[in-house]
Formats: sequence, C-alpha cells, structure tokens
Amino acid sequence: MPRTDTVLADARLEPALATLGRARVKEIVVAAQDRARAGEIAPEAVADEVFASLPPTAASMRPVVNATGVLLHTNLGRAPLSAAAQDALVSAAGTTDVELDLVSGGRGRRGAGALEALAAAVPDAGGVHVTNNGAAALILAATALAIGREIIIARGEMVEIGDGFRLPDLLESTGARLREVGTTNRVHRADYADAVGPDTGMILKVHPSNFVVTGFTSSVPAGSLTGLGVPVVSDIGSGLLAPHPLLPDEPDAATELRAGASLVTASGDKLLGGPQAGLLLGEATLVHRLRRHPLARALRVDKLTLAALEATLRGPEVPVRSMLSVDLGALRARAAEVAARIGAPAEAIDCVAQVGGGGAPGVELPSAGVALPVDLAARLRGGADPVVARVEQGRCVLDLRSVPPEADERLVAAVSAALP
Repeated sequence: MPRTDTVLADARLEPALATLGRARVKEIVVAAQDRARAGEIAPEAVADEVFASLPPTAASMRPVVNATGVLLHTNLGRAPLSAAAQDALVSAAGTTDVELDLVSGGRGRRGAGALEALAAAVPDAGGVHVTNNGAAALILAATALAIGREIIIARGEMVEIGDGFRLPDLLESTGARLREVGTTNRVHRADYADAVGPDTGMILKVHPSNFVVTGFTSSVPAGSLTGLGVPVVSDIGSGLLAPHPLLPDEPDAATELRAGASLVTASGDKLLGGPQAGLLLGEATLVHRLRRHPLARALRVDKLTLAALEATLRGPEVPVRSMLSVDLGALRARAAEVAARIGAPAEAIDCVAQVGGGGAPGVELPSAGVALPVDLAARLRGGADPVVARVEQGRCVLDLRSVPPEADERLVAAVSAALP
C-alpha cells in the first residue's frame, strides 16, 4: 500500500492541492487506500484512482448532463446560464463597483445595470426591482401592501409550491389575512368585487404553474380585476417576460401589465433563463414603495446574481430558449448519431420533453433521444461525469432536448464508460 505522503507528492496532484487544499485531497487519498484494502482496486492503482476522483472545484456540487428532457429541472438548478452570464459571474466574483459611482466616487444605485436591463426588457413596467427569489418577491409585496390587512385570492389558486411549501402559509407569515373567494374550480369577478372592503390590501392572482385544472372551470384574468380600488398583483411564476409562440397559455409580464395588473412577480431562473432571482415589475410608485420597505434589505440579491441577470437580459440567446426552439429534425439527427457512436444496445427514439420548473404545465414538447437498458440509469448518475436520465417504460432514456449539442461528446463518453 503506498504511503499517504507518497501519493500526495505525485506531481499530478499539484494543481488539485492548490485548488482543493491538502485536507480535501488527503481525504480522497485515504478513500482510495480503503478501496485498495477492501480489494476493490490494486494497491498500485491508488494514485491513478485518486487522480480520477478529484473534483473540479472545492465546492461539493458537481456538474451533470441533464438528459431528463425536463428543461428546467429544479433538482438540477433549473435554468442553465448562458456563456455570457457565466463570464459575468466570474468577472463579478472579484472587487466590483456594485454600489459605487466611479465618476463621483460616491455611493451608486445597487445593481443599476441589471435594473436598467430589466426595465428595457419590459418597457410596460413603470418600475422594476429584484429580490433573491420568486417567493421573496411575493413576500415583499404582501408585507408592504397587506400586513394586518386582507389579501383576496381565489380558492383554486391556494397552491403548494416546491418542497411542501404552501402559498397560504407563505402569505400568512407576513401578517396578512387571506380572504378566499369562489370555489375550487370556478370563480367570477363578482366574487372578488363582493369581497373588497376597507381591510383589503391587495388582490392576488396566482398562476397554477405546476398543475392544470380542466372541465367545468372558470377564472378571472388580472386585467378584469382592475377598477376595484385596490392593487392587483399577478404572480406569473415562470418569468416569461413576453409571449412565446410555443407556450400560448403561459402568462407573461408584458401582457399582464398591459391588461392592467398593478404589479407582476416572477422568477428569474425559469423561462427567463437567468440566475435565481425574484422579479418585481409594475407601477412606479408601487415598486418604489416595495424597494424602500425595510424587508427589501433582507431580500436583496448579491453582486453575482446581479451580474448574471444583466448578462442574461443583454446577452445573446440563452440555453432555455434554444432548447424550446430547437428543430425536431435536428434532434432526431443528433439522436441517431449519438446512438450510432455508442453502438449496441443504444437505440434512437422519439420521445416527449417538458418545460418543468413550475412552467407550462401540461405542455408536451416533441423530442428525440437514445434508449438504453434501464440498469444504466444508476450507473450514469454515479459516473465520473454524471448523466441524469429518466426511466420510462422499462428503459433508460436520454432525452436530447435538454442536452446542449456541445455536451453530446460528454454524453457518449459517459455512456461508453458505464456499459458493461
């Protein structure tokens, strides 16, 4: 068994020692030695095992290939950032002028560039503000407008979001009271009008972003609720700023504002394709009121988010939009090539992808991929370059709509390594 200090002296580990630190690399060495003692690898292979097991960074999160066909996979970090946004993150990681006016030398408006880019992207908004996620945007609106007062909301929009968090609990934590109107499947404008009173702080419209109710149903769009004397807040969820031809039923910020919504809240890491952030867009006086609320300080975003958000809004095409608009013929051609390069038992197939991330529920996106034996799903997740596939009809399916073309080489290499 090679000594620990002997393995650590291997010249191949010098970059890792500088990046990961001696303690972390030593842990990997000890783990390889334990595998050798258990007979899983030969003692002379310890150094090679250590070198192959080194993580790329000091963080525990690992990059993966998303072959699930879910474009915005919450467990995989939702929207992958564009190259421009990634470059902006690296640049902003050092010392920046995030809150300094370099001309005057005095304090500047925090994240002015990102806010200007957001305002330019949604010209119908009189004011814009950014929080650290979508739920925070809604919390800030409820706190500023309805603490100690009522929020009128349709009973069918009292939804549960990710990880068991329920919207009613979230809103009531602000000190607001909820006034439910309508029934589970139907609500009318008169229900809202009858509920408005001196204690009403706001009317809230919530897009049911992760389920669909069909049949004998009716709802009231935000634009039809104007004129009732209270602010109308529309939580569109997915962060679509303008209409998208493939998602005709998905609400977007521009349309909601033009229809008369006082305020729109949304997420930045979904269909917008940016970093995790909460977007607030609407009437200038209302947004200013929220921005100056004491809670806004606790919900503000850091310089990395601001940099990535601005680059997403100003930069070229983002990955999510590319995945949405990709040509089906191109996907089929890629699937055939990937399957051919892997060889048996890989088979090119047609399949169906979805938006995910609480966006466009029920929308099916025609796709193409590669089918493999089902037992490969676990091996691919546990590989040196993890690939997350989906198990469907007793097969491991690699859906290529969620895989950027430049990752096909990684995909082929990972599958080839996982094959027995």
